[in-house]
Amino acid sequence: MPARACADMAQLRTAVDELDRSLVALLAIRQSYMERAAQLKPRRDQVRDDARVEEVVAHVLAEAERAGLSPAIAEPVWRTLIERCIAHELEVFDRRAAP
Repeated sequence: MPARACADMAQLRTAVDELDRSLVALLAIRQSYMERAAQLKPRRDQVRDDARVEEVVAHVLAEAERAGLSPAIAEPVWRTLIERCIAHELEVFDRRAAP
């Protein structure tokens, strides 16, 4: 339901809760890709790729503009997401290499 169609705060909160469930499901899928990346990369120093980080942020900002999402929301959210994903990928990589 579009935000403008919400008649009251209860409807709006229900819609936001549904959206949050969808976002969590999508983030779980994204996490699975990061876990696979940790399996595919042969060296730990390949986990962080600063050029790729900037490429992802640029793509996100372009998509945010098309979608009407404020760059003041999109950029810090994605930079945080990327940093947490890198940290998770490093943990997965290290577990792979542990005896």
